[in-house]
Amino acid sequence: AVGPAFGNKLVKTIHGLHHRDILYAMKKGAEKEGTRVRFIKIMDTADCAFIGYRGARLSGSGVAIGMQSKGTTVIHRADLEPLNNLELFSQAPSLTLSHYENIGRNAARYALKMDVSPIPVSVDNMARLRLIIKTTILHNIEVGEIREREIPVLFEIESPEKEGDK
Repeated sequence: AVGPAFGNKLVKTIHGLHHRDILYAMKKGAEKEGTRVRFIKIMDTADCAFIGYRGARLSGSGVAIGMQSKGTTVIHRADLEPLNNLELFSQAPSLTLSHYENIGRNAARYALKMDVSPIPVSVDNMARLRLIIKTTILHNIEVGEIREREIPVLFEIESPEKEGDK
């Protein structure tokens, strides 16, 4: 589940990763564990926890990855409270495509009720200070795309290889 500005007003994370590439990486990780993936855009909130929570409630497995357009990501489960999640990846400037693939893998393993390994992420204590203005701008763009009464939108992605062939 992604935020309302994802793929339209914003197409890259704060780290500069293209949204399509991230979704493909998460899908690849989940599919390696034997699960199917659906993508939805949550239109009525920009809050990462609530994006993940709503995604989990709409998921057949009850597990979802929620992601703000700037890259902050959460793995959520439908039976948990909105602000109580399985895993939170708040260091979006440090996340790579490999991290996102592992997030997809872990989400699939949660859905399959399998053991999950922690995903090591480096912590940059200066990132908040260095990126506060950019983070604020990206969040304001995301909030500006909120449509309070609009239902979630199902969408698909193509692999980066297929799109490059066009």
